[in-house]
Amino acid sequence: MGRKGKMIDKEIESSYLNETIVLRIYQPESFSPLYKYHVCIMQDGNDYYQLGRVATQSDRLHSAEEIDNTVFIGIQYQDRYDRWKKYHPDGDQNEAYTKFLVREVVPFLDEFLPTYNMGQSRTLMGDSLAGTLALMTAFKYPNTFGKVIMQSPYVNDTVLETVKNADSVQTIDIYHTIGTDETDVGLTNGNNEDFVKPNKELKEILDSKGVTYHYHELEGGEHTWKYWQKDLPNALKTMFI
Repeated sequence: MGRKGKMIDKEIESSYLNETIVLRIYQPESFSPLYKYHVCIMQDGNDYYQLGRVATQSDRLHSAEEIDNTVFIGIQYQDRYDRWKKYHPDGDQNEAYTKFLVREVVPFLDEFLPTYNMGQSRTLMGDSLAGTLALMTAFKYPNTFGKVIMQSPYVNDTVLETVKNADSVQTIDIYHTIGTDETDVGLTNGNNEDFVKPNKELKEILDSKGVTYHYHELEGGEHTWKYWQKDLPNALKTMFI
């Protein structure tokens, strides 16, 4: 069964990253320039399309009128080392990648799509390190990105300190999940870490920040797409209605 919506690939020549980045843009079947749209920018974009089945989820949820008009935008990494450099909060290209999102991707989408041109209509979504990037970017630029969906984000001291010290983030709406079995997760650098404890520490800090916050522990959930895909419809219905 084919997709109901339309997939469009657009390239950005990034001056911050000195490379060409492809945006995979999925418009719902009912897309029209006469309407305004929310945008959901996904790091690990190909993974969200292929493993998370976001296009299929979009078709179903739009048809059932369970989400508002939303366009999904996927941005993919080159390889796992490139992903680490760009998404990790202490990565070599993290600052440049964040500026790419804020100063190149957002203006492009606002020109290419009939958006609301408001932070509350822009969502950053990601799993694991991509979820970390979503949170950190929104907390640095709360007027640009008003919503975050993070599935099993990587949390270290840099993340905890950034969130703890953030000001003027009360307008941000956050959806946050962690699996109860994510206690021994393998990282790109070869180490294994417990994701559950630091995610619970992050929850305590977020609870104190005055943000709109949706937190779920996935019982038995492991650090895999099996659990992220299953939870994705709930995340989208929570954040885009």
